[in-house]
Amino acid sequence: MAKSQPLKISPNSIGLKARRLPIPRPYLHIVMTQSTTPLSYKAAGVDIDAGDALVERIKPLAKKTMREGVLAGIGGFGALFEVPKRYKEPVLVSGTDGVGTKLKLAFEWNMHDTVGIDLVAMSVNDVLVQGAEPLFFLDYFACGKLDVDTAAAVVGGIAKGCELSGCALIGGETAEMPGMYPAGEYDLAGFAVGAVEKSKILTGATVQPGDVVLGLASSGVHSNGFSLVRKCIERGEQAGSVPATLDGKPFKQALMEPTRLYVKNVLAALAAHPASSGSAQGIKALAHITGGGLLDCRPPPALTTSR
Repeated sequence: MAKSQPLKISPNSIGLKARRLPIPRPYLHIVMTQSTTPLSYKAAGVDIDAGDALVERIKPLAKKTMREGVLAGIGGFGALFEVPKRYKEPVLVSGTDGVGTKLKLAFEWNMHDTVGIDLVAMSVNDVLVQGAEPLFFLDYFACGKLDVDTAAAVVGGIAKGCELSGCALIGGETAEMPGMYPAGEYDLAGFAVGAVEKSKILTGATVQPGDVVLGLASSGVHSNGFSLVRKCIERGEQAGSVPATLDGKPFKQALMEPTRLYVKNVLAALAAHPASSGSAQGIKALAHITGGGLLDCRPPPALTTSR
């Protein structure tokens, strides 16, 4: 039997070191035998080369989204963004969200190129209803084993959503965590930051009976209620009644249609019909209709200023 060798801990990058102290009997003395096979991240399930390959695929996609204010984007520990100087009293507005169980259909149907647009839309549309212009976006992509093609398709959708919203994709995180997710699955989260002049924040404070409500049509189910949608599909499959088409499109394509990005239309409307938070004219309030519907879109608490 090979003679076991005591475990040795060498100095690490912050100068910490430890040494083995003799353990007096009768305590159990556990030793580790040295292995002839070195361990690596790849052997542990984390493919650094795949991560690097993904970054190279992402860079040109993110470059298309660059805009005024970006000082440093993908590649640093933190992305840098300068609020455009045209704002006199800028207020930052932030929003964060995910895609939800719509991802389960993306996995099942191998349709990954639109969920990135959903991710962006769910955050920038929320920021927008405060009257803010989305400035930049960061994403978080987590998986058990990184598939570069799948991840690139997802991030391609994120970049497309940012491009259509006029906001910059300036950073993100790709996390490969073996054992955390089933094979072929991943999760998405992201957040957007926008800016609005303090005097132009939309609070809904002046909304009153008799005001006109206008609705902008959705592009479909968006990214809400897919737990119910998936249950309906399951019941339809059991009954053999799943339709081939929906609203004139192939069934799967119709359900995976990405969330509509309202940014450019709404910003144009706000520019044409401005109203400060205390004005009775122009656009008084906006609501992003998601899970709770119109009745659940409550205005934020009254704004306060401290000096």
